[in-house]
Amino acid sequence: METELAELVRGVSHRLRRGYGERFGPLGLTPGQARALRAIADAEPPLRMVQLADLLRIVPRSVTPVVDALEEAGLVRREVDPANRRSTLLVLTPEGRTRYEQVREARRQAAEELFSVLTPEQREQLRSLLSLVEGRSA
Repeated sequence: METELAELVRGVSHRLRRGYGERFGPLGLTPGQARALRAIADAEPPLRMVQLADLLRIVPRSVTPVVDALEEAGLVRREVDPANRRSTLLVLTPEGRTRYEQVREARRQAAEELFSVLTPEQREQLRSLLSLVEGRSA
C-alpha cells in the first residue's frame, strides 16, 4: 500500500513538473530558474546567495549559474549587502517582478489543469492530507 501511494505521489509530481516546464519555456525560464525567481520575489529582506541555495535545497556553488542566468535575463541584480560587504544580496528588477507574476499564473494554470478532476472538497481534503504527510499543520 505505501509503495503504491509513493508511486502515485511521484507520478502526480512528475505531471505537475511537466506542466510547469511546458508553461515556463515560453517565459524563457527553466523550472529551476522559475523556483529561484519565486524565492527571490517572496523574500523580505532580500536573500543572500547562500540563503537562496538553502531554500532551493541545492549546494551554494549550484546556485551561481541559476542566478547568472536570471541576471543575464535582466530579472535579478546582485547588490553588495550593506551589513556585510562580503555578502551579495539578490534583488528583483522591475522586469523580474513582471516575469514572476507570469510564473505565478503559469503555476496556477498547471495546477488547475492537473487538479481539475477533483471537486473543491476533494482538493481541500488532498491539501490537508498532503500537509499532514509533509509535516505542516493543515
